[in-house]
Amino acid sequence: MAFSPVAVGSDASPEPGGGGRLGEEADAERRGRLKEAAGSSLASLCLGPLAGPRRFGTLVECLVLNYRLRQGPGRGRERGVESAAEGPLRCCGCGRFLSEPVTVPCGHTYCRRCLRRELRARCRRCRDRLLPAGGTGSAAAPLRTSVVLSQLAEKWFPRECERARVGGRLEELLAHGRYREALGAAGQALRADSNNLMLRIYRAESYAGLQEYKTAIEDLNFVISKMPNWPEVYFRKGKVLHDSGFVGDALQLFLQCLALDEDFLPAKIEVEKTLHDVLSPEKIGENLKESAWNSSHTRNKSFVLGSEMTEPCCNLQLCPEQSLGRSEVLEPVIGSLNRAQSAHALNSTKALAKEDGLKRVSSEPLLSGQEKGALLKRKLSFSEQDTIVCEDGRNKHKKQGENTNRDMKLSYGTVPGNLIDVSDFECSLCMRLFFEPVTTPCGHTFCKGCLERCLDHAPQCPLCKESLKEYLASRKYSITELLEELIMKYLSDELYERKRIHAEETAEHSNLTKNVPMFVCTMAYPTVPCPLHVFEPRYRLMIRRSMETGTKQFGMCISDSQHGFADYGCMLQIRNVHFLPDGRSVVDTVGGKRFRVLQRGMKDGYCTADIEYLEDVKAADEEELKKLRELHNFVYSQACNWFQNLRNKFRTQILQHFGPMPDREENIQAMPNGPAWCWWLLAVLPVDPRYQLSVLSMMSLKDRLIKIQHILTYFSRDQSK
Repeated sequence: MAFSPVAVGSDASPEPGGGGRLGEEADAERRGRLKEAAGSSLASLCLGPLAGPRRFGTLVECLVLNYRLRQGPGRGRERGVESAAEGPLRCCGCGRFLSEPVTVPCGHTYCRRCLRRELRARCRRCRDRLLPAGGTGSAAAPLRTSVVLSQLAEKWFPRECERARVGGRLEELLAHGRYREALGAAGQALRADSNNLMLRIYRAESYAGLQEYKTAIEDLNFVISKMPNWPEVYFRKGKVLHDSGFVGDALQLFLQCLALDEDFLPAKIEVEKTLHDVLSPEKIGENLKESAWNSSHTRNKSFVLGSEMTEPCCNLQLCPEQSLGRSEVLEPVIGSLNRAQSAHALNSTKALAKEDGLKRVSSEPLLSGQEKGALLKRKLSFSEQDTIVCEDGRNKHKKQGENTNRDMKLSYGTVPGNLIDVSDFECSLCMRLFFEPVTTPCGHTFCKGCLERCLDHAPQCPLCKESLKEYLASRKYSITELLEELIMKYLSDELYERKRIHAEETAEHSNLTKNVPMFVCTMAYPTVPCPLHVFEPRYRLMIRRSMETGTKQFGMCISDSQHGFADYGCMLQIRNVHFLPDGRSVVDTVGGKRFRVLQRGMKDGYCTADIEYLEDVKAADEEELKKLRELHNFVYSQACNWFQNLRNKFRTQILQHFGPMPDREENIQAMPNGPAWCWWLLAVLPVDPRYQLSVLSMMSLKDRLIKIQHILTYFSRDQSK
């Protein structure tokens, strides 16, 4: 059964519950897609064992789409970071304060925590991959903080940076499994800073590590009440429920997380694993019994956490958003999920009964829908109530309406004017305001043009000397958008002046008569291809400037011992540039106009010249034109005979390098440089460059044809011998 992932991820999906027939049709189409995806995944079971959780990718995407649509319009994937932080330094991933900023290759900046925990597979802004294809944290490049942005964060918001350092220490404790120490440190930090929601996340993880699931849920519910659009908190809560045995409710929370942020990688992986475990034939065969399937009492029974928790799973303070549309979203797979949960509940209940002597699971009465609703109303709803931190680090509830003035308020937003200094935004290479700032993998920031010029000489960072060979090979010098935004916001006048200077420099490089860049190498001719291997740093810069200005032209001259380069040359038009991994390039060019050098100069290591262009003097007299045409036809025939009499080896080499000889033209004076075949022949003839230069400088087609005739006569005589 075919299913289109593009349709699943479309933002133009119809809104659920729409009025009239359109809404009904959209809802029916949504249900049909979900059933189709579920049917396709379930049908694959008949083909043999599942290859792994990734086989359920399409089904997961469809479930997330349906879940998002069930929550109503305007609740798309971008809402997960809305108003999470209002300051100038915001993480592109979590939307919170940008602690330990890391600029990824696409140019967007994330806090190190988001990248270190691999919370995202793709950039939220541009959808580029944040990790190598199929890579993991160990395979990814080291996360180096941006030096410039880190310094700005420390200078502008020292308190937030200290908060981040506290969180970093807690993360280290959790990563090493030292949950008791992490719990104590989190409680102590919360007593000093009760509005820090990240501390509650860490404390909840500490409780979960100590298997105190109920207390962990209380902390996470408080965070949800303050930040209902934060995807990560739903994922953390889902992990706690999953670890405590509530697979179904955990799946709901993972879907809620993905509805807020469809690229939240850990949640997607957990959903795929859950579906794999539920639908895998081996798992079903091991865990399920037919009697358990047919027991409505067992199907409706929820798993218990222990002696502390005897309520059904739904009473663990699931917010209304988490259970919205539960039956419709999971309808195609809920039967299998319920059966797996029931079996898991039976096995887990037996284990708990042996340990604690609990018999309540099998004796708990079934509740009707109204009774369940009444029971839920009597339970503590964390979406309506707040939690206060006690001295022992745990939570206590405050009565509804009580004002404790502990609502979360962002402590940063605007930057004091006295802290904004243009020197904080200066490139360390040109000592001017950043223009098109790019950040290297080592964390240093430079103007794009400045960095490229340094990489022309050596593939390493100009400051720390770390190798940038891979960075150079990728040639992906993405602008650091956050830094550019800060400059536009706080240094608009300085940026305007910087752009003005850059525009003047670009205009200077764009002039094709004054200070024209000169490539001193070989002879070039109009209409004749001239491939170049560019490896010198000065010519790398010259080619790059020719491309950036849009002219895509430069002059070609042969060297001259007295003046540096010859008095005559030919403009080359760049058709294509192929960059090699080490920075060298193969440039495909073709000859254009001829020119004469008026004045020589030097610019950043390469030669420049003021030039004037040459054109053939046309024959105005009819009789003169007739004689010129006769001479032209004779020399053309002579050239064809010479080329045909060449050895096959030489003829093949010429054709491979220069292409076939151009056809004879009807109007020999139509082009300013004369017939194209003359230049092709001059390029392939083995003649001294000085002699070729004399022909190139001629402005008379008649004189040029006579010169070529003399050369062909000489070589034809050698061929006859």
